[in-house]
Amino acid sequence: MVNRFILASKSLRRYELLKQMGLDFDMIHSGIEEEGFPQDESPKGHVIRLSEAKAIDVGRRYTDHWVVAADTIVTIDDAILGKPRNQQEAVEMLHRLSGREHCVVTGFSVLHLGKGKGDREAVQTSVKMKSLTPAEVAWYVATGEPFDKAGGYAIQGMGSFMIESIRGSYTNVVGLPLCELIQMMNRLGAIAISESGFRVAE
Repeated sequence: MVNRFILASKSLRRYELLKQMGLDFDMIHSGIEEEGFPQDESPKGHVIRLSEAKAIDVGRRYTDHWVVAADTIVTIDDAILGKPRNQQEAVEMLHRLSGREHCVVTGFSVLHLGKGKGDREAVQTSVKMKSLTPAEVAWYVATGEPFDKAGGYAIQGMGSFMIESIRGSYTNVVGLPLCELIQMMNRLGAIAISESGFRVAE
């Protein structure tokens, strides 16, 4: 049975972030491909477009449900870094980020097609990575952790040893800016809060 709230994702990181809020929801992966970055599209525009497309894709199948979707990228030197497709790309990404500050941008969308309600937003966080040695990069890539992570690292995983500092939302770097998301859901009437905690609104 599908809950009234759906996370349009297959990301365990996003699942865990939302679950810690005590919300009941289901995960249903959208069929939207994340590949391709149009040259005339800004990083924020890119993640907002993809998050909205994912939400609409799932929302059309469940028109009487609230749907949340998100997309995260890493940007540096005006370049967008998605998820590394192989070991070589992971190594190249980490060497590019080594010793420098980069931005993590997450776009997220909340919608309920049946109610005709929805909104979208993007949140940006600056992250400083320590200077990495070739041995550190080789070890980390060999763990396999980089391969489904934007920018090739997980701040909440083994990759935490690489991060010197962040400016902005930590959960945004993990993959879902909880503060801004909960505010949006509350504003749209998707959730309500009482002494017993958050719940999906009727």
